[in-house]
Amino acid sequence: MKRLKNKLLAMETSTTTYKEMYEGYMLVYDPAYDMDPVDEYNPTYYNERIGFQITGTHKLAQDKPTVTISIPCDMLGIDTMEADMKTAAADFCLRAFGKYIEELNEELYNRSRPDNENGKYYLCRPGGEVLKRNTAYFALCPQKDYRYWHGSDVVLLKDGVSRPPLMCLCIRMQVQLPKKKLRKTVQMLCRDLPDAVDRFIMNFDGGALEKSLSLARKQSDIRKSLKESEYCAFVANGSILPRAKGTDLPMLDAVPFKSTPDDEIEICGVRGMGIKKGVTVITGGGYSGKSTLLDAISAGIYDHVFGDGRELCITDESAITISAEDGRSVKHVNISPFIKWLPSGDTADFSTDHASGSTSQAANIMEAIDVGAKLLLIDEDRSATNFMIRDGMMKELIEKEPITPFTDRVNEIYLARGVSTILVIGGSGEYLSVADRVYMMEDYLIHDVTARAKDICALRGSAPQFPDGADWTQGRTLYAEGFSSYPEGSGTEKLEVSDMGFILIGDERIDVRGLHDVISARQLDTLGFMLRYLELSNKDNVVDIRKKIDDMYEKTEKEGIDILYSAFFTTCERFLDLPRKQELFALINRMRKIKFLKEA
Repeated sequence: MKRLKNKLLAMETSTTTYKEMYEGYMLVYDPAYDMDPVDEYNPTYYNERIGFQITGTHKLAQDKPTVTISIPCDMLGIDTMEADMKTAAADFCLRAFGKYIEELNEELYNRSRPDNENGKYYLCRPGGEVLKRNTAYFALCPQKDYRYWHGSDVVLLKDGVSRPPLMCLCIRMQVQLPKKKLRKTVQMLCRDLPDAVDRFIMNFDGGALEKSLSLARKQSDIRKSLKESEYCAFVANGSILPRAKGTDLPMLDAVPFKSTPDDEIEICGVRGMGIKKGVTVITGGGYSGKSTLLDAISAGIYDHVFGDGRELCITDESAITISAEDGRSVKHVNISPFIKWLPSGDTADFSTDHASGSTSQAANIMEAIDVGAKLLLIDEDRSATNFMIRDGMMKELIEKEPITPFTDRVNEIYLARGVSTILVIGGSGEYLSVADRVYMMEDYLIHDVTARAKDICALRGSAPQFPDGADWTQGRTLYAEGFSSYPEGSGTEKLEVSDMGFILIGDERIDVRGLHDVISARQLDTLGFMLRYLELSNKDNVVDIRKKIDDMYEKTEKEGIDILYSAFFTTCERFLDLPRKQELFALINRMRKIKFLKEA
């Protein structure tokens, strides 16, 4: 860090650009050759073996650099690790490192002054989910191969020791530098932060890491077992499902989950409730915990950390939460299984800039099936009533009704397409007759009431009448027209991610409030950068969007999420979390300016 300290102290006190720090200029002498030294630019500064790469966040944040710390894995006692455990290990390390950053910030904090005067360290603060991130990951990094001499001069090491790249834990953070306080900046970057990293390494708990990895392996094994079983979700006994008010933390003194006796199974040594594929209804009175259970099942598409309460709630990873979404854009979607006719046109090739509650929910279901969802999660409170149900009396009264309610198709979706559904229903008994299983939440405990529900249906003679089988295919083609991050007539790209629930890119203003399975703002930023990447990399008139998305995810797996980031867009955050492909497809489906056409 002596090289960095020298550069900072040589700057003007009033600097706002920190140009020399970002450039990382050094004059390299090679003692093995009698030749002039070579100019190099490398903004990675070393504290012994630990690298601190300092890069600009964007042009409007020159005083808030991004610092990527690379710690050789051998310093943490991490020798080998399964490839599919790296995300869980990086997540553990990020959370463990957070303690030391909090300590630094406590020393800096002064409530009478803003952060740009006090200075501050910014580290990603994840929720309970374990995600692939650009803020903590493992990568091969070069070793320090020189010794510092003086000023900007370094001398290459010629000691016969081979120094190939090493596997390192990389933690990315940001540092708000204090305005016009270079000595404090030196202290923050060259002393306090390296000391915090040293304490993190010294106190690193390998046993706790192994415990987290053991949980991750168990979660992975349960997921694999689910795929090969008759179940679409699993909720472990003892899970704490309710969240504390206003947080994503488990509620204190909550009633632990306990499976119904007949549905209790054991997977990978864990006992809990297996929810079978097919049609499952969860009902109960108000405030009984039915929506809380559905929320936990939805959360189960991601792994969770110890202490979250839902760490052994595991759900089919393709599951999608469905709701009505008034006003969304729909482009050439076949919604005919649910909407037989509309005055405005063909429902097998339906388009609108402002969908109603029923047409939007129909489109959401059809699009989910099209991208491979094997489980739909639906809460009646977020659904269009006329789409979800129509009882016998209303069917008899209204003969000319264009809507085929979801009750009439939910079994067919499973039988014809293998797509299960879990529904929370509190106000209508129509779903009791079509459900394979009916559960009731009462005082936060779950009960199997399937037999009782079937008896009630039999007494009332409410045997369902199903329509003829439907066409579930889409067959749409995406064209390049309008698929661009450049507004029409502009030579400058546009990308903004609004905290109001919109992604603005090119001429598009995409409403993402209906993407219920996006669980962090960092995922929204990543979705924006992903869409930009797809648009920029496309050179074809006809866009094979599925292949391009698959290729992009494969590239991020090999090279990291950061390949998507661009410092050009000053309103987008630096920290990124990887979303699922399902959410990216949903984002594209909500675009208004693109050109989808139905295949002939």
